[in-house]
Amino acid sequence: MAFLLFLLAGLGEIGGGYLIWIWVREGKSFLVGMTGALLLVFYGIIITFQQFPNFGRVYAAYGGLFIMMALLWGWLIDKKAPDFYDLLGGVICVVGACIILFAPRD
Repeated sequence: MAFLLFLLAGLGEIGGGYLIWIWVREGKSFLVGMTGALLLVFYGIIITFQQFPNFGRVYAAYGGLFIMMALLWGWLIDKKAPDFYDLLGGVICVVGACIILFAPRD
């Protein structure tokens, strides 16, 4: 369930940011920008459903997963393929996110 929530939050944040990006930078319609804003609100709400008790850890771990998702978004949607170093950095971030979330603690 945690992974699904991170995935939905990532799609909301990346999709929302992307729609605002193309609204402002490429002159798309105001509705494109407002749809992006609504997706960003969705992201802000969906991430709160995580069961992990610590806000900082959830957002830090999400950030690591977000990096890899952003690279994949750029590749699939924006048609900009990540290079070896993009992917290596993304994998390192995902490993770091997993350590933050799943490390044994008291």
